[in-house]
Order: sequence, then structure tokens, then C-alpha cells
Amino acid sequence: MRIAFQGEIGAYSEEAAAALYPDAGMVPFPEFDAVFDALAASRVDRAVVPIENSLHGSVHRNYDLLREHDVTIVAEGKLRIRHQLLGLPGAKLEDIVAVFSHPQALGQCRDFVKKTLPHARATPAYDTAGAARDVASVGNPAHAAIASRRAASEYALALLAENIESNTANYTRFLALARRNEPSLDGLAPETTSGVPKTSLLFAQSENIPGSLFKSLAVFALRDIDLLKIESRPLVGSPGKYIFHLDLAGDAGSEAVMNALRHLEEIAAYVTVLGSYVEGPTWDSMPGG
Repeated sequence: MRIAFQGEIGAYSEEAAAALYPDAGMVPFPEFDAVFDALAASRVDRAVVPIENSLHGSVHRNYDLLREHDVTIVAEGKLRIRHQLLGLPGAKLEDIVAVFSHPQALGQCRDFVKKTLPHARATPAYDTAGAARDVASVGNPAHAAIASRRAASEYALALLAENIESNTANYTRFLALARRNEPSLDGLAPETTSGVPKTSLLFAQSENIPGSLFKSLAVFALRDIDLLKIESRPLVGSPGKYIFHLDLAGDAGSEAVMNALRHLEEIAAYVTVLGSYVEGPTWDSMPGG
């Protein structure tokens, strides 16, 4: 199997993809849009994308892409993110003048950079592993990157400082995606296919009137269905209107959830089930990751 992920080899997304699909080949793409396009065009078998981080919140672009593409969620998992400061072999902390990484990684390591590298310039890059690759290719000992241990190994960089994130409760939730007409569990790690079921869906309200959102959510409360998350995104082309993404406890094939969805369809403009899967495992950094 070929699994698409966003970033370069050594990215956290690759680490999560390898945890979800341990025996598959990993295929990097520079942008999330390209990941979804590759899956839709059958150039890869599955895709793995981040959907939220425990410190910095939702990855809004991927919520939008889930709506725009005919894909289904087949599994999920959370990865403990551990950031390392990487530099050229022989580089010294006191000589670093620029630190490169993805904006979220820079934000997650702000305290370390401010305290330990007060004169260094924090410079955004499109990807943590891409920042590590660029530091290695440029060859400037005054440049460093914030990335994973896997990236250090991949690009022959030295660990200048370890586990530099400001908050140790730093987890990113990833989704495994398939084309809607082939939601197979083939190739998934066993721990991602058994457990407590959950369902993701999206819906848009028919009208923006007082109480309409309450009525939409009440179809689940009436049946004692736990809502795990709700996310709103602007409805493109309809200013002031929103589309809602829900994660709820239960399988879409269960009687209670099916009845709730039928009820929601009666009062919503449209409802789309993005997938039923099980609550995923949490991984610490993988060996070498």
C-alpha cells in the first residue's frame, strides 16, 4: 500500500502514517491539497492527515478538504509530539542565529527559544522535516531547525537540544482516509481497528434562526448520544452561514445513531457522514522518531 502524507520524509505526519499503516510505503506531498488530490485520483491507496493539536487547536484546512472531497475516515490515532533542536554536526547553541520550523512547532517551543536562544530569529517553514532538510543542505552552522529525531537521522543533523516543547501535553490527532467507495481496513495497525466506536459527520442548517442549532444538536441528546467535538466552518458562498463538523460516540450503523441522523436530515439542509471508526490509540514518539 502507498500512504500519502503532507511534508518531507521525517515529518511527524510520516511518523503517524507509519504507526497507522506499519507495513506500507510512505509518499510525501508538499501541501494538504495535494494529499487529498492524490487520494482522489488513486495515485495512493490511503492518506493520513492531522486534524487537531492539543495545544494549537484544529487544522482548519483539512476540515475544509474533508468536505470538498469524496473520502471517508477509516481510523484515527494520536501522536505525542516531541520537538528537537537540530543543527549541523559541531554546531554550538551559542552560535545559532536563526531557527527554522513550521509555525506551530515554533509556537510550541517559544519558551525554549526565548530563554536559550534570545538572539536567534524564528523563521517559519512549511514543514518541520523540510526545515531540517534545508538546514542540512544550506550548511550554515548558525542555522538550526525544530523537528523530530527521525528528521535528524534522515538528514544527518546533530541533536543540539532535546524535547524542547513548552508543554509536555502536546499531542496531534491524525485521521486515516480512504476513497468513499473503498473504506477497507486493510493494512491498518490492529490497535486502530478495535475499540469504542465513534462517528464523524457534517451538516448545514436550513435556516439561521434562533434555536436552529439547538434543535439540530438535540436530536443526539434525546437519544443519549455523547457529542465529542463540534467545529464550525464558514459555508463558502453563503456569508453568515456555517457548516458544522461533529464527532459523536457510536457507530453510524447503530439504531440510536441512525435514528438521530434521520431526525437531523429532517431539519438540516444536508447531512454527510464522514466515517465511523474506533477511538484511536495514543503513541509516544516511535523508535527513532
